Amino acid sequence: MDIDDTLTTEGKMTGEAFSALWRLKEAGLVVIPVTGRPAGWCDMIAREWPCDGVVGENGALVFYEKNHVLKQIFHPNAVRNEHPTLLAIKERVLKEVPGTRLAKDQPYRMFDIAIDFAEEEPILPLSEAEKIKTIALDEGAKRGETVSAKISSIHVNIWMGAYSKLDMSRRFLNEHFGWNESTELSQVVFVGDSPNDEPMFEHFPMAAAVANINKYKHLMHHLPGFIASKECGAGFTEIAKKILNHE
Repeated sequence: MDIDDTLTTEGKMTGEAFSALWRLKEAGLVVIPVTGRPAGWCDMIAREWPCDGVVGENGALVFYEKNHVLKQIFHPNAVRNEHPTLLAIKERVLKEVPGTRLAKDQPYRMFDIAIDFAEEEPILPLSEAEKIKTIALDEGAKRGETVSAKISSIHVNIWMGAYSKLDMSRRFLNEHFGWNESTELSQVVFVGDSPNDEPMFEHFPMAAAVANINKYKHLMHHLPGFIASKECGAGFTEIAKKILNHE
């Protein structure tokens, strides 16, 4: 599951959403947050949440515990975020899109640049997030570099290298849990909320979303098969109950 605006509500993890995570874990399910949040956050999540690992920075890395020791996997295509192309994109965005700023969690990131358009004030419209994405892709094209830019509910995440949430999630499930995609695809339920989750929605037939996905429908080509009636953490709790009740 995604974290921001999927597990959280107005930036906070609710008691019911965190309890839902615990119930899923205690039921024997593999629980994996899949997020655009930074490596620094993933260190804490892997150690302290009821989960089997966390995919972070939109697929650049996985942190997980084994025998109470933190383990790390880094995608071979990931490029560190001090690369000149990423720095040039950052400068253009901050100059050309008024009101944008680096996400406050940027110091804890290893591979991407996160531009805040809606986590803190001023809250900018989605049209400004689309401008940020366009600048990133344009700058990458001019420099002949592979640049990805994804819009979440709060940030535009920009990185170099061919990888994604989906790519790293599949790798982690296969290598560490013996998951066979050809026969067990429907055993995976992904829950998300925004356009950067679209590859997961497209790939997993059992994908679901919380109700706030509806505000992004015009930006997406692939929606999940199930959308909860409630938004954010309450929507995640609704979906978790359906899974646990075999609905």
